[in-house]
Amino acid sequence: MKMIKRLLFLFLLGTIPFTGKAQELNAQVKINRDKIQGTLTVFETLEKALTEFINNRKWTDATFAVNERIDCTFNIIINEMPSDNSFKSEIQIQARRPVYNSTYTTTLLNFRDTQLDFDYTEYEPLEFAENTLNSNLIGTLVFYIYTIIGLDFDSFSPKGGTAFYQRAQRIVNLAQAQASWNGWKAFDSDRNRHAVATALTDNISDAFRDMWYNYHRKGLDEMAANADRGRTTIIELLPTLEEIKKTRPTSVLFQMFADAKLDEVVAIYSKATTTEKQEGYKMLSNLYPAMTTRLEALKK
Repeated sequence: MKMIKRLLFLFLLGTIPFTGKAQELNAQVKINRDKIQGTLTVFETLEKALTEFINNRKWTDATFAVNERIDCTFNIIINEMPSDNSFKSEIQIQARRPVYNSTYTTTLLNFRDTQLDFDYTEYEPLEFAENTLNSNLIGTLVFYIYTIIGLDFDSFSPKGGTAFYQRAQRIVNLAQAQASWNGWKAFDSDRNRHAVATALTDNISDAFRDMWYNYHRKGLDEMAANADRGRTTIIELLPTLEEIKKTRPTSVLFQMFADAKLDEVVAIYSKATTTEKQEGYKMLSNLYPAMTTRLEALKK
């Protein structure tokens, strides 16, 4: 039912106005303060406030039932506290979606962002407006919220996440006006928020996004009904990664796929023929030479 309702929304997207009553995300926020000495209530306060900020807000016009919300986690690791209300940190973001007619959930995003410096005073309100930003922390969270929703919608419908990637790009544009905020600058890193937004909105990403949709809807979602057909579809899609590497060898999409999907791909290959496994190992080890230990199962 969850799949059917989501697909119905995507089919009608842009033609019929929706008034949603339930929020889209079922998010867990964790703040790891192991590197900070002392017991500070600010972390507990912030953790609770961020959880409510993400989960209690409507981020789209789609209708989501409570059991349809996208499961995701935001793990903020505090590395330093230069002052009582100043924090140097990094954030790990994960998001998952169910596979049709199964109890299996597949990872959509598993991304580590190492640049998150922010200011926060305990109990200050967390606010967000589409056309203004006053917090690097809120800007970062909203950016990843729209990215998660975009990846989720892209997995159900071809280019279904476009509007949400555009919103994420707008956050990047707003944040770049703040010279002291880190993680937003063009060419500063090939794995920062600017790089992610650019990769997902660039026309070069079309091949990746087409593969992403087919991987989920025609691959994973088909496996409950016909495992061989679903597996074959996914195996035939993977050479798209070779095309992406040739065109954009440093694209963050290339690494994002590995972080979210590589172990799953290896598991999918486990039921393939010996020849398919050998071909898969050769292709994937060439694509990800630093990750060959994760591919060892394909050699058996």
